[in-house]
Amino acid sequence: MKELDISPISRIEGHLDFKIMIEDHKVVDAKAIGALFRGFEIILKGREPEDALIITPRICGVCPTSHNDASARALDCAYDAEVPPNGYLVRSTLLATENTMSHAAHIYVLFGPDLVNMKYSKHKAYPELAKRFSAITGTSYKGAVLTRIKLDEIFAIFGGKHPHTTFVPGGVPCRVKTSDITKAVGILMGVQDFIENTTLGCSVERWLENKSLKDVQAWLEEDEKHANSDLGLIIRYGPDLGLHKIGVGPGKFLAYGVYHQKDSKPWLPGGYFDGKLHELDQSRISEHIKHSWYEGYEGGRHPHEGVTKPYYDPESDDKYSWAKSPRYSDAPAEVGPLARQIIDKDALVLDLAENFGPCVFTRVLARAHEAVRTLAKIKEMLLELDVNEPFYKKPTKPKNAEGIGLTEAARGALGHWINIKDGKIDNYQVITPTAWNVSPKDSFGNNGPIESAVIGTEIADESNPVEVQHIIRSYDPCIACTVHYVTPGKNFTLKVV
Repeated sequence: MKELDISPISRIEGHLDFKIMIEDHKVVDAKAIGALFRGFEIILKGREPEDALIITPRICGVCPTSHNDASARALDCAYDAEVPPNGYLVRSTLLATENTMSHAAHIYVLFGPDLVNMKYSKHKAYPELAKRFSAITGTSYKGAVLTRIKLDEIFAIFGGKHPHTTFVPGGVPCRVKTSDITKAVGILMGVQDFIENTTLGCSVERWLENKSLKDVQAWLEEDEKHANSDLGLIIRYGPDLGLHKIGVGPGKFLAYGVYHQKDSKPWLPGGYFDGKLHELDQSRISEHIKHSWYEGYEGGRHPHEGVTKPYYDPESDDKYSWAKSPRYSDAPAEVGPLARQIIDKDALVLDLAENFGPCVFTRVLARAHEAVRTLAKIKEMLLELDVNEPFYKKPTKPKNAEGIGLTEAARGALGHWINIKDGKIDNYQVITPTAWNVSPKDSFGNNGPIESAVIGTEIADESNPVEVQHIIRSYDPCIACTVHYVTPGKNFTLKVV
């Protein structure tokens, strides 16, 4: 048995360190190593509660709107705020736009280039895959980047800027005009052109008629444009590349619910799936730190009682990551588009999971399918806005309170927990989607979802472990944004080891 260090895993948001133990060309153990300390929980302590609205979006430059949504929802809860229907719709529209942007970047910029790895160079589809998905030069790669930029213009209309649009407890600080809605719908239609002409080879409505693998196979045969679309290529050749045989994971799925509508209820519901679908109970969430560079408690703790006390010991045999280990009912759970679609009981994704299992192939298709569903929903939400009704209702700030803000980033379940004491933040805890997926072992010795998905994988060429990279990137982990904060009046020395 030998150790293979494949750090850093690039072409994700940030860089993830990763080590695998190999025996007879098979992975027998894995360590996902979050090598950067974030520290936002420490930064927020003692500040005004509303500061969280500005500071927490800086956790991630890729999904700041989801953090803004989570912090606003935590303050909605703590302040007992009443959010007008328009407030929910604008928040959900911008969050859905950001998540769709992120899905486009993942499929084409982060995951797609792996399809042109030299391992597949003798496959008949390789020239076409290379033409479309090669990094920087791929035709679809470039088109997706331009489309993503186009979606950013919707933020300019409703949020003023992106990243770091500001939602507030009680709604959104904007007043929308009919012309704003018209502009946003026009931008959306331009994006839909790329999706229909390049990604799908058909209309959004036609793709959404597919409810099973059998339907998809019929769709491929129905029109040459379908089969030769980007998604068509992935569906046709993904199994040839072995994507359906790798990356199973823990088989448990968690979602918090997202895109709250006029009635305050989420379009995509929350829940937990472990073979059966259960209602979400956030009291079952805990964080473990046995194998993380923190100290302060044993076992698992609910985030409201959470502690973020860094303790870096590079010589420790047990601790190996700055990521904590979130668990639901003491079990690791996968979060992300596949989890959301399973918990929403989407017919197509359920059938794909039934046929292929929760593998790399299913995970990538679930993300693409969700992007199409969400694109259609954005237009629907825009047209439901009522410019004659309020977008914000000012709440009363309490002196002492607790709040919970649960939402979904592109990568999965995102939660913020706030404790307010004497008008200031007494404790603030954040569990990101990547913390769920890239978590190290917990107090019970259970691997995190990505670790468990990698274990058991056959490695054809140890000098090119693309199979492991496929699995990791299929989860779309985000390690990008960490903050190393400075205190005025103090001098700090940077030591590079």
